[in-house]
Amino acid sequence: MRLNQITLPVSDLPQSRAFYERLGFRLLVDSPHYCRFLAPDGDTTFSIHVESPVRTGAVIYLESADMDADYHHLKAAGFVFETEPRDESWLWREAILRDPDGHRIKLYHAGENRIDPPWRVKPDRV
Repeated sequence: MRLNQITLPVSDLPQSRAFYERLGFRLLVDSPHYCRFLAPDGDTTFSIHVESPVRTGAVIYLESADMDADYHHLKAAGFVFETEPRDESWLWREAILRDPDGHRIKLYHAGENRIDPPWRVKPDRV
């Protein structure tokens, strides 16, 4: 199986569509209640859907090869971050912002630790 997309509930579709387009997502589908985007890099899709009330809890991770540069670029473009870039104990560097409905977005860089952290479960060698 391959992950196709993640869909988040939003309260104001035009406001959320504009937010994600500003982040670099490319609009694929635009309807009165639903939008689907192509990620800024790669072929992952992401969608938003009008829902009331909006439930939050999911976290969107946007991986960056140079997250500090991307952080400064987004901050200069007017995005407000909750945290500045920092090194985390799980060996990722990340900064956090929120979309208009309060969903957390983590801009991060993990390098080889994304798939192969020191504590990774090792396959059985029988």
